[in-house]
Amino acid sequence: MNISLRALLGATVSFTLAGAALAETTITVATVNNGDMIRMQGLMDDFYAKHPDIKVEWVTLEENVLRQNVTTDIATGGGQYDVLTIGTYEVPIWGKQGWLTSLNDLPAEYDVDDLLPAIRGGLTVDGNLYAAPFYGESSMVMYRKDLMEAAGLTMPDAPTWADIEKAAAAMTNRDADINGVCLRGKAGWGENMAFLTAMSNSFGARWFDENWNPQFDQPEWKATLDFYLNLMNNYGPAGASNNGFNENLTLFNQGKCGMWIDATVAASFVTGKDSTVADKVGFALAPDNGLGKRGNWLWAWSLAIPSSSDAPDAAKTFVNWATSKGYLELVASKEGWANVPPGTRTSLYENPEYQKVPFAKMTLDSINSADPNAPTVKPVPYVGVQFVAIPEFQGLGTTVGEIFSAALAGQKTADEALAEAQTAVADEMKAAGYIQ
Repeated sequence: MNISLRALLGATVSFTLAGAALAETTITVATVNNGDMIRMQGLMDDFYAKHPDIKVEWVTLEENVLRQNVTTDIATGGGQYDVLTIGTYEVPIWGKQGWLTSLNDLPAEYDVDDLLPAIRGGLTVDGNLYAAPFYGESSMVMYRKDLMEAAGLTMPDAPTWADIEKAAAAMTNRDADINGVCLRGKAGWGENMAFLTAMSNSFGARWFDENWNPQFDQPEWKATLDFYLNLMNNYGPAGASNNGFNENLTLFNQGKCGMWIDATVAASFVTGKDSTVADKVGFALAPDNGLGKRGNWLWAWSLAIPSSSDAPDAAKTFVNWATSKGYLELVASKEGWANVPPGTRTSLYENPEYQKVPFAKMTLDSINSADPNAPTVKPVPYVGVQFVAIPEFQGLGTTVGEIFSAALAGQKTADEALAEAQTAVADEMKAAGYIQ
């Protein structure tokens, strides 16, 4: 064999091996087990057709478990995941720590300026976009129009908590297994405390005063918890202390809830093919008490790349695909505009086809009505609507969530729960150096 032929064959072998190595680039994506993320996994043929050199392995977890796992992994630099599904709480904290890869170099067609300002702002630190929003959400009232009509009531577009209580009482029918209202009770800073913290804002409560002193011993928190427990004990489902987003979604879709106050992203599911009441659902803004704040939150489930990833380029390719305008069009072509991941792009809400979706405007109005920089009636030293954007909050929120969930289960009174929460949070804030 002459030298040039040998060199040519060697180059061919090298090229083939390089191609094989490229074909074996595998990224691991950690995500939450909700409907939109499961739907994405079913649409991966589109990604593989465009990027045959990248393979995706999924780790799909319940919300509380996901948060625990990805927090442990990123804080220790474990490198277990290449793409993380994280929220508006984690991004600014982890971005400042240098734990996330900047996404400022996404291609021009990604059109970062199309991202809704409220959502993009929560994912940006010092000018760096550290996560790409897969969907954005607030929370709102989803209710049974048929049950409201039968009760002789009309749901206002902007109800008060008194309206909710009146409707819950009217719609509750234990003989028919219909609960007037279904709300989160499962313990977790992103489960029951997301709901209760947002609710407390509308009652004039706050986690901390301007000097970081916990406020669970104040009358506004007592009013919040008393109202919540009364609502759930009288008109909520049995075992509510075990119910989070997914459990309440199932109950509502089975026709067992007159109302459900939860994430706006649920709208496509309660009106979808798995819902037995799909044609009977109405929507309203989250309730208020006339104090200037509604009980709704602001959140985005987003895709981020940890600095510990050993395949950041492949990870960025996946993030670009999953959060692009093209992905929204893909979902629309397969499952209709109502099932497109909501709350991320201005262009979606300007799309005439999407404007026909019955919950589109209410979702956008809900997102726009939440202000993470001024979340409460009284002044606070923190940013965040249903969370406090400090590293300690993940532990604090879960601790208080467990206490309040126990109160819902009847294991302690509201007064006992509030006193316990006050002590637990004060002790932690002292240990962390926020207060003396």
